Amino acid sequence: MATPTVNAKADAQTDDSIRNDGSKTSSVSSLTDKKASVSVDERRVSTDDLKYTPIDLDAISTRRSVYDDPVLAEHYMPRADYENIHRLDISARWTYREEKKLVRIIDWKVMLWAAISFSALNLDRGNLTQANTDNILPDLNMTTNDYNFGNSLFRLAFLCAELPSQLVSKRMSSQVCTVAGSFIAFGVLRMRGVLGKEGWRWLFLVEGTLTLVIGIATFFKMPPGPTQTKTWYRQKGWFTERQEIIAVTRVLRDDPTKGDMHNRQALTLKLLWNALLDYDLWPLYIVGLLFGIPASPPGQYLTLSLRGLGFNTFETNLLTIPSAVATIITMWMITIVSETVDDRSIVAMMEDLWLLPFLIALRALPDNPNPWLFYGLATALLAYPYTHPIQVAWCSRNAGGVASRTVNASLYNMFVQASGIIASNIYRKDDAPSYRRGNTVLITICAFNCFILYPLVKAYYVWKNKKRAKIWDAMTSEEKAHYLETTTDSGNRRLDFRFAH
Repeated sequence: MATPTVNAKADAQTDDSIRNDGSKTSSVSSLTDKKASVSVDERRVSTDDLKYTPIDLDAISTRRSVYDDPVLAEHYMPRADYENIHRLDISARWTYREEKKLVRIIDWKVMLWAAISFSALNLDRGNLTQANTDNILPDLNMTTNDYNFGNSLFRLAFLCAELPSQLVSKRMSSQVCTVAGSFIAFGVLRMRGVLGKEGWRWLFLVEGTLTLVIGIATFFKMPPGPTQTKTWYRQKGWFTERQEIIAVTRVLRDDPTKGDMHNRQALTLKLLWNALLDYDLWPLYIVGLLFGIPASPPGQYLTLSLRGLGFNTFETNLLTIPSAVATIITMWMITIVSETVDDRSIVAMMEDLWLLPFLIALRALPDNPNPWLFYGLATALLAYPYTHPIQVAWCSRNAGGVASRTVNASLYNMFVQASGIIASNIYRKDDAPSYRRGNTVLITICAFNCFILYPLVKAYYVWKNKKRAKIWDAMTSEEKAHYLETTTDSGNRRLDFRFAH
């Protein structure tokens, strides 16, 4: 099932204008008598005086969707075994007040813990660079080339586990951590000598234990869906029946493809093969392979470089904090920009565009640079707006179906891990300490991403959308209904699907 194309101008309509005779009436449907139409924006601007006007919290916030078309609605209904179907009510209407309260609960109960879980993941992924400040390489009689090889093995293992882990999860059930990790490392690395062990060994033990505890807690903390929050250790659940109706209906009205698959339905080999052959997602896989390479080596080698310039273990760990804090800010800003201008490709390109001048500056530094000059350039470089979250969502959105999203998102992340393997081998021992050859390679890749790759990806999706729109928009409602009823196309192959770009 594809994401339907809907006229945004008709986003808000009254119940009377879209309800068929005999349909159920929402408990808040009487509120629509107050207004002939309701803005879907969080604020309204009067065309008369251009003054800011707060929204009426008791106005209807339900947005128009394909379910409001009596001819097309039946073709977008979820499958019979969809786990939340008992709470779907396409005639339901809700207010801004109800929606805000529900979203607030989801933010605190789900999104906050998801952030904690991903932070724990990144805590373990980043502690090797912190261990470098405590002389892990000399302790193990290893060189920087061995360090590169170790990073490559880690990325390879992550890559191999990506798709199987997604398949198992279907069957069975950031940067904040970088700052926290630096403070943890600052304290834990002082344990060098305790029980005769090096500080970096204690760091791995402490942070690994923390990740394990959070992982176990997550198993019990996160329910499968909005209608499955009640359990023996959470008997009251998180939502009322009314809130469950709003949550389920709101999601499906926004994207009917969410009902294409039960959330514990196993992926078949056929679905997997179809996802692998989805050539319309390959431009994003290429982006995943190349976009992160320019920033990776400077980040992996930051602590090694700072130690080489004379900073001690504890100074080096503290000096990594400013770039991590700055990235939190720039990443938040770039995601806001992406949603505001409704663009993915050009906005995502801003990461590499940010990196390019700083890579050139690092390439131009003398052999023995001023330590603080190097630190300033490296910190500014690593404060780049991290666009990986935008691109993961971009890939998921363009996949067009729940089954394909699971596989396609995994494939995208596999290409990202492959890029990490490439990036881990660009800075070599014979190029140290300035890594001019390596930085030249990074500059070349970065320039290619900015001026060739991202523009071509955008052009491709624009072309695909125009080609489909020309056919779809020429159809009558009856012709569209006939197509939806008889077509064998699915997901992003359907004529009514539009790619994000």
